[in-house]
Amino acid sequence: MTMTTAPVQAEAEPADIRGRVADLRGIRAQALAGPSEKATAAQHAKGKLTARERIESLLDPGSFREVEQLRRHRASGFGLEAKRPYTDGVITGWGTVEGRTVFVYAHDFRIFGGALGEAHATKIHKIMDMALAAGAPLVSLNDGAGARIQEGVSALAGYGGIFQRNTRASGVIPQISVMLGPCAGGAAYSPALTDFVFMVRETSQMFITGPDVVKAVTGEEITQNGLGGADVHAETSGVCHFAYDDEETCIAEVRYLLSLLPQNNREAPPRVSAADPADRRSDVLLDLVPVDGNRPYDMARVIEEIVDDGEYLEVHERWAQNIICALGRLDGQVVGVVANQPQTLAGVLDIEASEKAARFVQMCDAFSIPIVTFLDVPGFLPGVDQEHGGIIRHGAKLLYAYCNATVPRISLIVRKAYGGAYIVMDSQSIGADLTYAWPTNEIAVMGADGAANVIFRRQIAESEDPDAMRRRMVKEYRAELMHPYYAAERGLVDDVIDPAETREVLIRSLGMLRTKHADLPSRKHGNPPQ
Repeated sequence: MTMTTAPVQAEAEPADIRGRVADLRGIRAQALAGPSEKATAAQHAKGKLTARERIESLLDPGSFREVEQLRRHRASGFGLEAKRPYTDGVITGWGTVEGRTVFVYAHDFRIFGGALGEAHATKIHKIMDMALAAGAPLVSLNDGAGARIQEGVSALAGYGGIFQRNTRASGVIPQISVMLGPCAGGAAYSPALTDFVFMVRETSQMFITGPDVVKAVTGEEITQNGLGGADVHAETSGVCHFAYDDEETCIAEVRYLLSLLPQNNREAPPRVSAADPADRRSDVLLDLVPVDGNRPYDMARVIEEIVDDGEYLEVHERWAQNIICALGRLDGQVVGVVANQPQTLAGVLDIEASEKAARFVQMCDAFSIPIVTFLDVPGFLPGVDQEHGGIIRHGAKLLYAYCNATVPRISLIVRKAYGGAYIVMDSQSIGADLTYAWPTNEIAVMGADGAANVIFRRQIAESEDPDAMRRRMVKEYRAELMHPYYAAERGLVDDVIDPAETREVLIRSLGMLRTKHADLPSRKHGNPPQ
């Protein structure tokens, strides 16, 4: 039996394909343009970039590949069925930063105010899953009005999925939240679960309950920026790690931070060729630090003299300023620096400083970043407020973080290191791989004045000249137990070094420790102090 077929029209199929491609281009152009020129102008009038402009600023030119650009919501009611814009108010995809893959999602405030609905959330879930599977950093560009009220509980469930993924990715891939607009209610918890939070002054705010609710409940009147602006979170709450005046600077600093972080917890941080000689002497350090332990100085200048080209990125620069946490490089290798700052509160440890440093140490350990600790600490801050505020458990957070860290750890005692603060700040006894000291070091249970008053209390009280006796006992105690080589003689310090050679000593030591391997006991997870 012979079968006949209809004649094929050679020109019809290609013409139809071309027509469909033309339709696709029109739809894509609509998605790329956004809702309207008026909405774009309104965004720019607030000093804010659009979501796509932000992604272009973050990623290498031409590297962005969008996912689910044509996604639209399926909700109905309250007029939603008549408003089904492409992207559903969030742009998701991946690109590169300095050639390395980075995943990103950006709320589009022009569409539903960037509010999260079911389709919107599903897109975010997908890109988060992709980032975790690919082992690459995730950056969220946040500018949204919270849950989409018209979609009810479906929107709230969407946030739950984000929080779960934030937690699952914690310590596996770097997560960076960039706040470029409002973030209220439960939405604020996603940034709080990530590794770093960036904010822009005047245009970004974060709070659980807004000013209107605060006024209704407590009677307090406050502006949005006064309640949850960038400066509040950078200086008072500690929620924000970095705050900048404009979006362009903020996003540029996100790129810089990414250049210091590994792709995931299975890779080492990126290493670069260093033009700064590894054996460079820093004779200026001999004059930066006063021998007198009561005289303040700027520890930031010490760090600047030691790291490559004097460049480092300070984390939480304006919160808990009595301690410095920073990322820099030594001979091209990324290191985390934790240092007491004698210029603020004499460099004491208090509740906020302990929390700040503990989180930083945990982050460094999670992402295989060696930790260098500079000590000049007189102890923990005394006071009723500190004790009632839980300085014991907060200080224990820092102790736990150091004890739990398996990355290379080097501590340097610059000047004084007294009491429990000496132990907590990565002493040899809690696992520091190497401990060095300058000839200006004083390691003791407490300062010589306080120690003499306790030990020689009776002799001083019974002396004909108590002041002269006190001075004599202080001098005797210092000479006997606080001289620069006391700890070294007992093996608690590996070496006392020339301050000018600090850079070379640290670089050589880190080179030796590069292949360090340490295993923690088998366990589901620890139970750190809260």
